[in-house]
Amino acid sequence: MVAIYKKEVKGFLNSMVGFVFMALFLLVTGIYFTAYNLQSAYPKFAYTLSAVLIVLLIAVPILTMRVLAEEQKQKTDQLLLTAPVSVTGIVVGKFFALVTIFLIPMLILALYPLILSQFGTIYFAETYTAMFGFFLMGCAFLAIGLFISSVTESQIIAAVLTFLVLFVCYVIDGIAGFFPETASGSFYVLLVLVLIAAFVIYSMIKNVVISAICGIVGEAALIIVYVTNASVYEGLIQNILSIFNISDHFSEFYSGIFDIPGIVYYASVIGVFLFLTVETIQKRRWD
Repeated sequence: MVAIYKKEVKGFLNSMVGFVFMALFLLVTGIYFTAYNLQSAYPKFAYTLSAVLIVLLIAVPILTMRVLAEEQKQKTDQLLLTAPVSVTGIVVGKFFALVTIFLIPMLILALYPLILSQFGTIYFAETYTAMFGFFLMGCAFLAIGLFISSVTESQIIAAVLTFLVLFVCYVIDGIAGFFPETASGSFYVLLVLVLIAAFVIYSMIKNVVISAICGIVGEAALIIVYVTNASVYEGLIQNILSIFNISDHFSEFYSGIFDIPGIVYYASVIGVFLFLTVETIQKRRWD
């Protein structure tokens, strides 16, 4: 794992990808910092971090698009898969390399509150708590990008898909507003989603019987619950979609609250997507 980590970090620093990511992130952050904190004399640096959140949606796909997709395209992933290191070690090593490249500009940003303190009173505990939450959210974005890079050979497709997924997570509250909060509305939406899930299962395993059973069992379970206790479905779609609102958990850190549930949530997102990445590579390895 250590060898993979060193190789990836060196690769980022020897190519333009790592420097483009850091330059883009620091440039935009510097612009907002100058406008909000210096020129407007606003002491809360967390406001700048919240403003540059959209930059991560663009910069993260740039950083993660080639990590595994390029390995597949160049067929160099075969060398990794036959190396004396586990797939988990490969994935974790690459992830920590991504985190390291993200950590470099974050360490530079850690100096900004010190600059602000020269012009007034700064609440350092609140500021660095917000920065910690922002860092965790960025790591979760990197884990998602790493997973998407593992499912395609095209860097462009990986970058576009990563951006779309992160953007959907960013605007998930607005999307949730399009769905009715009534029990019947949530029930019908879930019926459609179960059918879609059954189709996805069929596309993966090519087994009509198993896919049909999954669909029928799922539809039957929804109907039984709706008949016995329809109130369970009230606002259920909104509650489900809120799980995918990754940026929402940053709001507690933004307010200076060291949010333990938020830490658990981001750690869970990272763990889930690293696990999915490992399973994707394992499947390709056996195929």
